[in-house]
Amino acid sequence: MYPLARRTARCLPVESRTGVMNKPIVVITGASAGIGRATALAFARRGWRVALLARGIEGLEGARAEVEAAGGQALMIAADVADHAQVEAAAAEVERKWGAIDVWVNNAMATLFCDFLRTTPEDFKRATEVTYLGAVWGTHVALKRMKPRNRGVIVQVGSALAYRSIPLQAPYCGAKSALRGFTDSLRCELIHDGSDVHLTMVHLSAFNTPQFDIARNCMGAGAKPVGTIFQPEVAAEAIVWAAQHRRRELWVGLPAAEAILGTRTIPGLLDRKLAREAYEGQMDVSRRAPERDNLHAPLPGDHGTRGRFDAASKSWSGQHWLNTHRGVAATILAVGLAGLTLLRRRS
Repeated sequence: MYPLARRTARCLPVESRTGVMNKPIVVITGASAGIGRATALAFARRGWRVALLARGIEGLEGARAEVEAAGGQALMIAADVADHAQVEAAAAEVERKWGAIDVWVNNAMATLFCDFLRTTPEDFKRATEVTYLGAVWGTHVALKRMKPRNRGVIVQVGSALAYRSIPLQAPYCGAKSALRGFTDSLRCELIHDGSDVHLTMVHLSAFNTPQFDIARNCMGAGAKPVGTIFQPEVAAEAIVWAAQHRRRELWVGLPAAEAILGTRTIPGLLDRKLAREAYEGQMDVSRRAPERDNLHAPLPGDHGTRGRFDAASKSWSGQHWLNTHRGVAATILAVGLAGLTLLRRRS
């Protein structure tokens, strides 16, 4: 039995610093580290009340402290998203203490770096339950509360790997692909019912998070992201933006856009390219694979927001800026075309 695999989630109440109970409420799963923690801080800076869901108590404590320091209010709930009963109990506790949930962010994930035949059935099942079913359960408990009110936003944190799978992460790629299929199906149901609840997906590129040093790894060498790396704060701002705009999907980072469009047009070529490059591309031969991991139980300690790739990580994405400022982008394009036309006429 996993340490948090109980029938109810454990709520760790934190007293309000301001006593203001009319600010919007967001629930974030996987909020103790990485992108989830950066997202919690991004909402807190905007004055939101942030419910933090994760398994690790020390990471939750660290996230709570940062949310409060940023001016937000925090409610820590230790829960395993793979257990529907715990997710349901968490949602009920948030609404009992604070009121109606405005935004639910399904961010929790689990991966392992290992080829398929060396991945045990237990490990494959666990990664799928956290990454896929965890998001399904989060969507279920959020929607059953939002739909009767006819308002609310559910954000699925996806990945370019939901479209373009890579080797050595079959459980994660499969789970993200399944989440995309589930989300598309549910979106059709909401449209059919005339519901004003908004369902969106944010597909990410590679990010500098602690997952590469705490995920299960049978490669012998340390793990690293593939391609251009971005800081978690870029993803966090994209998630906040998606929660406040009615966009069906949001692709974050040029590599995500290239992978998604590429697999629609040249999937076979990408299969061969990744077969040649993505094995070594995910291995950091200067480091050994970690002896302990967080797949079945949280690791001790507070792992923070960023990983060890600060020097190689970008803090801004031009593609994401243009994607979220389409009016400005269209104006720039129009001016550029007009200038080009003028130059051609003069020449």
